[in-house]
This record gives sequence, C-alpha cells and structure tokens, in this order.
Amino acid sequence: MDNTIKKIVIVGGGTAGWMSAALLKKVLGPVVQITLVESEQIATVGVGEASIPPIQHVNKVLGIDEAEFLRETRATMKLAIRFENWYRDGEGYFHTFGAAGQSSAFCQFHHYWVRARQAGLSESLWHYDLNYRAACEGRFAKLATADTRLEMPYAYHFDAGLYGAYLRKVSEALGVERVEGLVEKVQLNSDTGVVESLHLAGGKCLEGDFFIDCSGFRGLLIQQALGVGFDDWSHWLPCDRAVAVPSERFVKTLPYTRAIARPNGWQWRIPLQHRNGNGLVYSSRFLSDDEAAAQLLANLESEPLAEPRITRFRTGRARAPWRGNVVAVGLASGFLEPLESTSIHLIQSAIVRLLKYFPHGGIHPQVVAQYNHQSRLEYEQVRDFLILHYRLNRRDDSDFWRQLAQMSIPHSLEHKLSLFAEQGVLLRENNDLFAESSWLQVMLGQGIEPADYHPQAKAMSDGQLRDFLAHTEQMKMAPLAQMPEHDAFLHLYTGG
Repeated sequence: MDNTIKKIVIVGGGTAGWMSAALLKKVLGPVVQITLVESEQIATVGVGEASIPPIQHVNKVLGIDEAEFLRETRATMKLAIRFENWYRDGEGYFHTFGAAGQSSAFCQFHHYWVRARQAGLSESLWHYDLNYRAACEGRFAKLATADTRLEMPYAYHFDAGLYGAYLRKVSEALGVERVEGLVEKVQLNSDTGVVESLHLAGGKCLEGDFFIDCSGFRGLLIQQALGVGFDDWSHWLPCDRAVAVPSERFVKTLPYTRAIARPNGWQWRIPLQHRNGNGLVYSSRFLSDDEAAAQLLANLESEPLAEPRITRFRTGRARAPWRGNVVAVGLASGFLEPLESTSIHLIQSAIVRLLKYFPHGGIHPQVVAQYNHQSRLEYEQVRDFLILHYRLNRRDDSDFWRQLAQMSIPHSLEHKLSLFAEQGVLLRENNDLFAESSWLQVMLGQGIEPADYHPQAKAMSDGQLRDFLAHTEQMKMAPLAQMPEHDAFLHLYTGG
C-alpha cells in the first residue's frame, strides 16, 4: 500500500490558511499538490495586527521583498510593546525586542544593574536598551552593524486582512489551488478513522492524503470530526471576548504597540500606515459587550472608522493538534489572547514544526507524539508569560484585577519567579519563545527586583561600575543621531 503524502488539503483561508499554503508549497515544491478550500460566506477572524521578530524568517523563506510587503499590508515597524497601568494605575514599562547593556560569559548585564541600583548608582534598566531609546524618540532604521550590542530587532504592525490577501497572492503564484466552497461533511475512513475527503455544498468532493485544519475556532476537522478535546485555561486567563474597531491614524506613527490596562481588561492600540487598530480584551463576567464597546470608543483618541465588532473566544489549546492525517493550525489549534502578539507566530511555528517532521512516506505515531509534545510545551510557555502580566499586578480598582493578583499559578511559572526574585536568575527552557531579556523586562516592569545578584558583579569598584554603565549607555545611544523618524523611514523605504 502506497502511504506517500502527495495531496494536501487546507481547510480555511486567512492568515493561518494562506501562510500554511505558502510555506508548505515553497519548501515541498512539486513533491505535493496543495489545495485550499475557503468560503467568502465565512468571515475570517483577524488574527493579530502585530507580530514578533521571527516573522522575518517566513518572509525570507518565501522570498518576500520587505518594501513590497510593507506597501501591500500598510505595515509599520514594531520595536516594542508599551504596557501602561499594568502594575499600578499610572505606571508603565516597555517590553522591547532588544536587550539592555552587554553581558559577560558568566554574568548577564542586569546583575551589574541590580548591584548599581542597590548602591544608588543607576536608574532604569531600559536606559541601556537601544530599542527602548529609538521607540521613545519615534525613530527607526535598519542598522547594518557587526556589533551584536547594537542590534535592533524589530517586527511589524500590519492590516491582518491585507496580510492574508498578500499571502494568498504569494501562494497562488507558487501553484496552490484555491477552491471556493462551504464544507458540509467530513468523510472519515470507517476502518482507520482518518479523514478521507471533504464534501462541499453543491456536491464537489475534495480528496486528500493529509489535511490542515485552519477553520478557526470551529475546529471543523480537529474537534468536530475527530474530537481531540480542549484544555481550557480560562481559570488563569479569564478574558473571553474582544471588541475591535479601526480609527483614524495619528499624525505621528509610533514604532511600538500600546497595551493599556483598563478596569476589567486591557486595550490595544496598533499604528498602521492608513489607520489605527484598536481593541479591548475583557472578561464577560465583569463587563457586558455594550459596556466594553462604549469603553473602547471613549478611549480611542481618534475618530472611529467602523462599528465595533465583538469576537468571543476561549483560552486554551487542542489536546492533540495532530491526530491521524490532520494537523490544526491557528485558532483551530488553540487561542492565547494577543497580549504579546504571539498569534501569528504560533501559526508560523506550527507549520515550521510540521515541515521538520513532514510524513512524506507515511504517518508514524512517534513523530505525531513528538509534534504534539513540542506544541504543548510552546503553548504552555506562552501561557505562563501571559499569566505573569496579570498575576503580578498591584491594581486595586476592580474585582477583576484583585482576583487575578490572588490566583494560583502553574508551578512552571512559580519556579521562574522564585529564581529571579532570590538571585536574579533567568530561566529559559525547551526553546522558550521568550528570551531572557523578555522575562527580565516584564518581571521588573511588574514589580519584582532581585534580592541578590551574581558575585561577578562585585568585581568592579563603585567607580568602575559607574564608568561601565555610563559607557554602555553612551554606546547604546550613539546610533540614534543617524536614525530618521519612523514615518520618514517608511516613506523613504517604501517609496510612499
């Protein structure tokens, strides 16, 4: 019996479907035939208008010209997220894509900073972060430097609808076939239980050897047909709805996302070339849909361009994103609120993982189990990072925030917090998506400062430490003078 995977069928379009189609076809080429079925009758959920730096790897693999990408998706550059009111009302901090200072082989920079902080020799850690400096000044440039200390990692803000359309154009140019239609029935093999075919409204039948479920929250294949089950994490992340509305762009386009804590949730503000993306993530136990929409509209700071749109969701993950000959990607595989702009990355990593394990000659249980294991770890690590923002709040203005500050947390997160609070140790395990610098910034921003620091940080005298910090800050600030303002960069780079 020939078990070779020759025909892949993707159910659903949007970012998940078209990114899956583009990457699979680009990497596997003529080895597989790829068909994507979607219906214009089903609106796609806009999965994030903000990204994180690994998205650049997707663009490079697909051979995408960055300037064209920025024009087609009306994108802007993203250096960081600014968290406002999360620790206490009126206080804020940045989570940048960069890293503060410079570390030695055995002692990370923040240990020197902690020692200086305790001695009254230094103020903010972010003074030594180039991404932070550029974000605050509204500047951006693509730095060409061999000095890793002056790297300025970045990502993008873009129009999610335009991004999906752009990926569709890329996919179809590579040879992906699109079929318009509603899936009415999923045909399973009576002996093996694997998916054999999809029956569309109007009578068309799509057969395949392998299926990618990008049907969104419905989980048409992975849940409705195969019933893999769902791990509900709403006891840790209780927000279950979002209301979104576009608004007029500001005169000056910031190179960072804003995440603003509100009494019963948080608001995002994402700057694009042609508009702002806005939304309020909230818990329906504490806020009605009408109240959420009114609160969002009252805090836009620019005129709305459409009516507010409500999305309902449940935080958690599919227990087995790969079952039989089906892999779930995007919202069908799980959902974690967009607090750290991870939605698109989770699509990307799912497809990259599948490509590494692609079952060309047949599906093997050990490979499926390893894929599911790595998927579970990734979701749990992102989950813990999101919980961190909520659990360490010191707000006292609503039951929503008070309950979150008192909740029990996963042991994996508790262990990380203890190590950092006691000795400034940053723990990163199992290819955690978030680097040590990310954990550092959020833990400091949410009020944890280590009680102790690495002994190597004591090797300098107070004078040497002061000079070291001053030199580091000067080095980090040096590139700023040559950086244009963000809008000027976009205009010049895209030819706009």
